[in-house]
Amino acid sequence: MSETYAKRLSAILLDAVTDKDPQMQEQVCGALCDFGESKPAEVLSACEEHLRLHEKLAHPYRTIILRAMEIVVSNHISELDKDTARAIILLASNEMTKVKELVSDWQQAASSVLVAVGRRFISSVMEELLSKFQPGLLPHPCTVHTLASLSVSNVFGVVPFLTSILSTMLPMLGAAKHDSMKVVFCCALQRFSESILEYLANLDQAPDPTVRKDAFASDIFGAYDILFHQWLQSGGAKLRLAVVEALGPMSHLLPSEKLEEQLPKLLPRVLAFYKKHTETVHVSKSLGQILEAAVSVGSRTLDIHLNSLLAALHAQICVPVESSSPLVMSNQKEVLRCFTVLACCSPDRLLAFLLPKLDTSNERTRVGTLQVLRHVINAAAAQMEVKKPVILSSMKLPLLDTNNKVKRAVVQVVSAMAHHGYLEQPGGKAMVEYIVQQCALPPEAEIQKLGADSEALAADSVRAISVSTLYLVSTTVDRMGEVLWPYLLEFLVPIRFTRALSPLCRSLVHLAQKRQEAGAHAPLIQYNGNVHLPSPYAITTRLLVEHCGPGRWWRPQLCLLQAVSSHPYVGDGRGAASLRLLNVLHQDIHPALGQRWVTAIPLLLEHLDEYSEETLSQKEWEEKLLVVREEEKTRVSLLWEQEEKTRFLRDSLAVVSDNTWVCHLTLEMCKQLPNYNGTPLEKNFLYKCVGTTLGAASSKVVRKHLRELLETARYQEEREHEGLACCFGICAISHLDDTLAQLDDFVKSDVLRKSAGIFNLFKNRSESEANKVRSALILCYGHVAAGAPRELLLARVEADLFWNMSECFSTKDPALRLSLVQSVCMATQAICSSAHSSSFHLSRKAELVAQMVEFIRAEPPDSLKTPIWKKAMLACTYLVTLEPALEEQVQADLIHSCLHRVMAVLPEPEEGDSPQESLYLDTVQVLKDLLTSLLLWNMTPLGLQVMLEHLSPWIKSPRGHERVRAVGLSACLLQFFLQHLQISALVPFHNLGLLIGLFSPRCADLWPATRREAVSCIHSLLYLQLTCVGFSRDYQDDVAEQLLSLKDGLVHPDPAILFHTCHSIAQLIAKRLPPDQLINLLLTLFESLGDPDKNCSRAASVMINCLLKERGNMLQEKVPEIVSVLRSKLQETQEEHILQAAQHSVFALATHHCASVVSNLLGSPLPFDSHTCTLWRALALEPGLAAQVLGLLLEKISKDVLFEESQAFLLSSTPDRVATLLPLAATCALHEVASAPASGPAVLELYPQLFVALLLRVSCTVGVQPPRQLQAKERRSASSGLASRSLEPCSSAVDALQAVLVRGGNEDVVQCMELDGGWQLLRTSAGHEEGVTRLASAMAKFAGPRLPLVMKLLFTTQSSMYEVQRVTSTAFLAELLSSNVVNDLMLLESLLYNLMARQKDTSARVRRLVLHGLANITLGSPDKVQTHSPQLLTAMIGGLDDGDDPHSLVALEAMVGLARLMDLVDAWDLHAVLLHIAVRIRPFFDSERMELRSVSIGLFGHLNKACRGDCKDVFLEQVVGGLVPLLLHLRDPHAPVVTACRFALRMCGPNLECEELAAVFQRHLQEGHDLHFGEFLNTTCKHLMRHFPDLLGRLLSTSLFYYKSSWEDVRAAAPMLTGFLVLHMEAEQRPQVDLEQLLTALQLLLKDPALKVRLKAVKTLGRLVKFA
Repeated sequence: MSETYAKRLSAILLDAVTDKDPQMQEQVCGALCDFGESKPAEVLSACEEHLRLHEKLAHPYRTIILRAMEIVVSNHISELDKDTARAIILLASNEMTKVKELVSDWQQAASSVLVAVGRRFISSVMEELLSKFQPGLLPHPCTVHTLASLSVSNVFGVVPFLTSILSTMLPMLGAAKHDSMKVVFCCALQRFSESILEYLANLDQAPDPTVRKDAFASDIFGAYDILFHQWLQSGGAKLRLAVVEALGPMSHLLPSEKLEEQLPKLLPRVLAFYKKHTETVHVSKSLGQILEAAVSVGSRTLDIHLNSLLAALHAQICVPVESSSPLVMSNQKEVLRCFTVLACCSPDRLLAFLLPKLDTSNERTRVGTLQVLRHVINAAAAQMEVKKPVILSSMKLPLLDTNNKVKRAVVQVVSAMAHHGYLEQPGGKAMVEYIVQQCALPPEAEIQKLGADSEALAADSVRAISVSTLYLVSTTVDRMGEVLWPYLLEFLVPIRFTRALSPLCRSLVHLAQKRQEAGAHAPLIQYNGNVHLPSPYAITTRLLVEHCGPGRWWRPQLCLLQAVSSHPYVGDGRGAASLRLLNVLHQDIHPALGQRWVTAIPLLLEHLDEYSEETLSQKEWEEKLLVVREEEKTRVSLLWEQEEKTRFLRDSLAVVSDNTWVCHLTLEMCKQLPNYNGTPLEKNFLYKCVGTTLGAASSKVVRKHLRELLETARYQEEREHEGLACCFGICAISHLDDTLAQLDDFVKSDVLRKSAGIFNLFKNRSESEANKVRSALILCYGHVAAGAPRELLLARVEADLFWNMSECFSTKDPALRLSLVQSVCMATQAICSSAHSSSFHLSRKAELVAQMVEFIRAEPPDSLKTPIWKKAMLACTYLVTLEPALEEQVQADLIHSCLHRVMAVLPEPEEGDSPQESLYLDTVQVLKDLLTSLLLWNMTPLGLQVMLEHLSPWIKSPRGHERVRAVGLSACLLQFFLQHLQISALVPFHNLGLLIGLFSPRCADLWPATRREAVSCIHSLLYLQLTCVGFSRDYQDDVAEQLLSLKDGLVHPDPAILFHTCHSIAQLIAKRLPPDQLINLLLTLFESLGDPDKNCSRAASVMINCLLKERGNMLQEKVPEIVSVLRSKLQETQEEHILQAAQHSVFALATHHCASVVSNLLGSPLPFDSHTCTLWRALALEPGLAAQVLGLLLEKISKDVLFEESQAFLLSSTPDRVATLLPLAATCALHEVASAPASGPAVLELYPQLFVALLLRVSCTVGVQPPRQLQAKERRSASSGLASRSLEPCSSAVDALQAVLVRGGNEDVVQCMELDGGWQLLRTSAGHEEGVTRLASAMAKFAGPRLPLVMKLLFTTQSSMYEVQRVTSTAFLAELLSSNVVNDLMLLESLLYNLMARQKDTSARVRRLVLHGLANITLGSPDKVQTHSPQLLTAMIGGLDDGDDPHSLVALEAMVGLARLMDLVDAWDLHAVLLHIAVRIRPFFDSERMELRSVSIGLFGHLNKACRGDCKDVFLEQVVGGLVPLLLHLRDPHAPVVTACRFALRMCGPNLECEELAAVFQRHLQEGHDLHFGEFLNTTCKHLMRHFPDLLGRLLSTSLFYYKSSWEDVRAAAPMLTGFLVLHMEAEQRPQVDLEQLLTALQLLLKDPALKVRLKAVKTLGRLVKFA
């Protein structure tokens, strides 16, 4: 490229800098940099010249050019010659100092250029800068700034100049008047000082190792004097801050004596800045440097100012740190650095200042002080060594602070102390206790104290930090072992440390294991008079409860074994931690436990490790944990749950077998009971543990402790009642007499005065308090009964238990009632479990049952909040089985009360297994047991009838949940009755019909469960009938057994299946029902027709019809009664199943008067109501009659006027089409008749006429409005607010056509159309043609044999006066050619002849459809294409030349057809027209219509594919001419065009005779693969230029055409193509390139409104560097 061209290219790029878009500016900058990579000198020269010649260019654009220059210089600094460098230096210096005002971006860019050049040409740059840095003249601020930047970027190059620079600068400082200039000088002095210090620190690498600090001292001090005494006094805030920043590094260069002299003035002034500036990080950094300088010279001045320094620094450290403020964080780091310096030089003074600050109550002060203290403990460990006692004693008040921020700070200080040996000192244990206290914090309280603005996350919370600290100190700091062991044991027992048990146990386990390793046989716990250590009994009790009791640590604790057996993973893993500690301490607890625990506990832990909380099998875990003796399980099954929870303790007690040890353990457990007053669930478990230990103790111990428990129990806490009662129940297993004696003694003692009755003894208490005591004692009696040995219970239950309970039956207290019910239930269950229960006579039975009923009635209805119902009914269940029998009225009251409460409960929402739902299911099961127990007393049909009469109102309830419950209970009762019925003589079952009539309609209930249970009821009733008439119990009746097989049909929600199943059930009933029961059954079913459940009503109707059909011959005398009932029901309801009875009448009438019936029915109002439709369908019951009706209707449809045209509005340009009434009514009637299944033979007879007539009817009703009278009727209905079914003429025709197809056996056609959406398309004007096409395709696929007659009728419609009918018939016939069926039926020739005859139709739509049909021959009869190829090609080319279609739709169809015919027509015929087709379709490549572009490009691909061979050379010119459009349209905004281009390019590849290019097309342009357009275009251009170098000019000129494309993506792709072509061209191809034209076009693109286009143009300009 000539120099002139290089300048022009650079000029174009530089002119483009003025683009307003920042992205474009960056692209231009990048292009300049790319240009500079190959021609750095030329680019830099062009930029320099451009800036020099365009003085008025705005500074933002100058900035971009300077940035590009900086990048080029930085990347090619080694390639620059001195002349270029000199020119750049002069330009940058001029740009930097052109204006006096500060323009930061512009001048900074120029300064950066100088700095970049200065990395190599430091002398030239310094020469230029120093020329503008003359003594006596104030320099430009940027000059000084550049010198400062150079001193940092090139330390070794600039520092030798600094002596002269400083000497020259010093006088200038006094001349600076403006703060901005002074700030620049301050920054320069700061950078100069930092450079000097770096130079001095690396003298071994410096070019002049003789440089010393003294060489700069005088100048630096002179500058210091001006900065400190003048500028710092009078300058603005920004200047003062700049001065302070500079003073930090300058202080290191001051002479020692001068620094000492200035410190008294310097330090106060610097500290004063803390009060004047919010961003103090620079002040702190400078202060740190000054302090380091002062310490390095051994200054004594620091002692004088130490207090003020400490005060100021402390105030800074107390500033709250915000996580979003990095400046504050940085400031604190610098402040702590200052404290480190002061701690090393004055530790005493520092502590004397800090420690009193800990006594303040201010949160920030205390947190900041603790932060400094932790820092100096870690950073100045040597200086703090002798200060440990003082520091520890100062922590007393912070340990009491409740603020969580303070707590976190204290924990961090304690952690530092632990690592540096503080906690071994006196007072260190207080630190350990503090950590444990924080481990016990509840997170809820902690979060509340933190407040809403706190940012403390869970991982940073006080408890989390404390837990982590305790464990780390225990495991990683070896010296802490003697401090923590056994001291941590003291925290196990106190209840306030409950939440710290998990971390405590983990730490203690680690410490104990370390001690065991050190001395294997020595006891771990050495008491040695240490009264603070807990006893082995206290440890056992505490760990036992907490090992088995905790839930999640943030919830109230659960009982011990509940955690291990039910929740072993929750609570920080406290259960596993407790197990491990118990395992480690077994020798210290009791030597005998070692063998047991050492083997059992590891197995439990191993099992826990194998599973997770989600995968652990509850049953398997409890079996591993609890091995209960079978004799205990059978004897005390009610207490099995309690036995589970105390099994670990029971086994341990058995292993120890030491009465003294057991007594001490019992005493300790009782002592710890008050500790759990705040955690009732844990306390309840501890009660159970007490009962277990008492069971292993002597009688004397039992009486003593039971007495104490009764006297100290907290009766006001209802949740404690269960624990106390369980204690007595477990104790009663081994000590029944002692337990009852203590209860009696407690009642008779002075504690409870006036002992006439134990529940009248609380006269000095309020009634509520007395009820709570009664409740607890009642529970105790119940649990004692449950636990007592059965051989001792029966003798004492009435006198000692029920008598005391009966004293409270009159109570209204809900809690006491629940206790009474529960205790009665437990006692009666215990009685029934006795081996002698069958002979036991309970005299209080009736009284207890009546009381349970009263309790049930007293509960609020429609709700189930407490288990009183369940427990009361369960008690009644047990009571019913005992002697004596209940009276009938008592039984009735009991049943009525239970049913009314349980049945009416509303079902719970479906939200999983809620507690209420579980309780209800249990209650229902108890109710079943109660009813069956009652039924056992009267096992006769009469007893069964009485029981079902109680359930009858619920079986017929309008509420589904009540029905399903009642039928379910009935099924259970019937099954139970059948299983337990004993027949000694034949018994008539008089009410069988009534009972079957009660249940049979329920076989269709809306609730599936009700349906299944109803079948079960009928099944049981049939077997009961068989049993009553003498069949054996094990007899299997085939008819009755078939009922069970019908249950599956009842599950299906489809009504047809459901009612068919009901019909089958009725058939089975008819076979086994005695004749005398039939009328009762029918009358009951008639009543069910009015059932509120419509399904049941329909089922009754189905069953009635079935029974009449199967057994009607037996009802001769009852016919009038039955007919009368049917008529009355028909008048009352409009239900479909009732209306069907009228069908037989209309059928009989029509057999004699078909035409009259049809005419009358056609006169019915439209749209037909359900009654009329039913009557029309009745006419299809007999094939002959149906054929007559269809013939009459066809005549009405075909011969009448199809629609009328009327102009609705005067100004309307097109008339409205309104359907005529009679053809519309006939169409609707035809639909109803064809919908009847029985019309099949008649439809088959008239199938062609019906199909063609209805298809043409559809075409003529698309967009046609209903008749005027129907429109008026709809408007009246809308205005009155009444719902009215609208009638669309086209939809009615489509519906009729569907019905005909279905009834003609072509359901597949209907389904195929439905799946494809064809029916909906048929109804719309826009989709009608496509709908007809899909219908024809479906007919060809599924109804081929019917097509000859259909086609014959359609041929006659080609001359129809209605264009829509010609279009419809042509579309149908055209689609048939796509199927081979026309060839198989020998219809091809006639069909082709018919279509070709329509090529001159006046309708363009018809002509287009003709071409579409002719092309379809490629699908249906591809072997016939060559036979007809001349005619087919002629027709298609004629379509390309169709001039009467302004929208080119015919031409579009012709191109589509040609593409389909291309592979099949005769090659000779195709070659003759190949070039003509290619030339004719080329203009469509750039059509504005997407369809024309995509189809023409696709056809071009097919032409390429077809021309391989003899015509390849002839067609090459067309390929070359289409290459650029195809490449660029790969960026077309429409996907079909892109797909077509991919295909066409793949087909063009072989014709280009370039294997590499063809391979590129095949690899990159496969369908479904993502295309990286830039990479593909680059590769394509590379091969084009390598194999077709002569095409460069043509390709470039063609691409220039697309620079003006209307699609911006294509416009953007065009310069890309240009750029890649230029990139890969060779030097000898340059003559083909018209650079002037190319540059002009690219310049125009730089002004394109689309940013992406401008960006690509700039990129292409960057590639033109090849011409250089």
